[in-house]
Amino acid sequence: MNERLKQVIERFKLFWSERTKQQKAVTIGLIGALIVAVALTAFFATRTNFVPLYSNLSPQEAGQIKATLDQRGIKSQITDNGTTILVPEQLVNTLKVELAAEGIPDSGSIDYSFFGKNSGFGMTDNEFNVLKIEAMQTELANLIKSIDGVEDAKVMINLPQPTIFVGDQQEEASASIVLKTKAGYKFNEQQIKSLYHLVSKSVPNLPTENIVIMNQYFEYFDLKNEENFSSGKTFAEQYEVKQQIERDIQRRVQQMLGTMIGQDKVVVSVTADVDFTQENRQEELVEPVDKENMEGIAVSVQRITETFSGKGAQAGGTVGTGENAVPGYEGANGETNGDYERIEETINNEVNRIKREIVASPYKIKDLGIQVMVEPPKPNDPNSLPAQTVDDITKILGTIVRTSVDKDMAQQWTEADLQNRVVVSVQPFNGKVKFDEQTSIIPTWAYIVGGGVIVLLLVLIIFLWLRRRKREEMDDLLLQEEQVAIQIPDVNEEVETEATLRRKQLEKLAKEKPEEFAKLLRTWLMEE
Repeated sequence: MNERLKQVIERFKLFWSERTKQQKAVTIGLIGALIVAVALTAFFATRTNFVPLYSNLSPQEAGQIKATLDQRGIKSQITDNGTTILVPEQLVNTLKVELAAEGIPDSGSIDYSFFGKNSGFGMTDNEFNVLKIEAMQTELANLIKSIDGVEDAKVMINLPQPTIFVGDQQEEASASIVLKTKAGYKFNEQQIKSLYHLVSKSVPNLPTENIVIMNQYFEYFDLKNEENFSSGKTFAEQYEVKQQIERDIQRRVQQMLGTMIGQDKVVVSVTADVDFTQENRQEELVEPVDKENMEGIAVSVQRITETFSGKGAQAGGTVGTGENAVPGYEGANGETNGDYERIEETINNEVNRIKREIVASPYKIKDLGIQVMVEPPKPNDPNSLPAQTVDDITKILGTIVRTSVDKDMAQQWTEADLQNRVVVSVQPFNGKVKFDEQTSIIPTWAYIVGGGVIVLLLVLIIFLWLRRRKREEMDDLLLQEEQVAIQIPDVNEEVETEATLRRKQLEKLAKEKPEEFAKLLRTWLMEE
């Protein structure tokens, strides 16, 4: 037995020593690939494949499901920061059905089904109202999340206290909604209008003007009012016009600064003072045609000239100083001579008559203030935002304020007045609305299988490359052998031996140096 084993080993050594380096490398690579393939096959055959049972779970839901699985003795894994639970693939369908029948997972959010499961005595009115609002918020958030373009929604509803007197007017409810929209998705006007009506009709006594909807980038979705406000007679109309002006400026500033710094790095607030006074006046102006000489166009001209020359009538009267007499009155004695001239000119000029009916605009922005909060690139380091950037933002906001307010008001402002209406604050944001990020789950075995496939492909490529290279070397060798000229020895050619070689040397010496050849010959004869 030992002898046979030794023979096999010797034969293997002999076989291995006769192989080239390329053949040895290919053989070792194939053996390694075979070992890896066998190991992977054994690993995947004995390994349990875990797949997601539930994703996007809250910590409460994940803990509840984990405890239930542990009680049943089922292996499970928690990934994605505690938001996803993995179970063996063959049990996933069965577990979903069984856990759903037991009401697991229980998200902790209260919907309308809560009242059917927990109906009974002992609940106070305050507790019931709290549960009712929570259920209403949950159901409304679920309705909104079913809309295309909305990934998640958070709803806050404020219901006023009911009045106990019949004559008191019922207060209106209000709602605030934060949406997590898909990246790049834009809602049209009809979708926004439908969303407002959905919320308004879901909550009692909730008008659309008491609803605020925004997304995670602080972008507001405003409902456009189709009615035309004439002069802002009522407070509600004036307030809505004021909000529209503020939101329009806020949206433009938010979009501009968000493009420059980042949508989630800027928060803008705008306050405006709007003058709703409407003035109707009529002006009738008269201006000369020639303003330089202050003259008009002569329409008609009338000139009258009178002259007189000659003796006048004698004065007459009673001379005396009586009660009815005039003292010093000229007597009747003597005659007088005199001249008389009268010139009269009447000119009718036509002027410019201007009649203006002026209706002053009822919406004038008397004052405007813009407050901006900017989060630095490094939230904990306010100095990470350059001072030049803050100055640029301040100048931009100052220009917006100056061009937005009434011109008469803006001309009266100084630079100090303008700077007082712009505030730029640099500080970290601690109140951001955070949503659970949804990440794709790739199991570990997929990476292992992919790595094994890549290794096999590399080995196959190396093997084919070495094989091709060896074939090219063999082709080159055969080509060289064919090109080697077949040399056939000449039958007439004398075969050189030691004797013939010596004879040729002697003949050459006899021809070139006969004296030395003679001496050598005499020496050979004397020796013999």
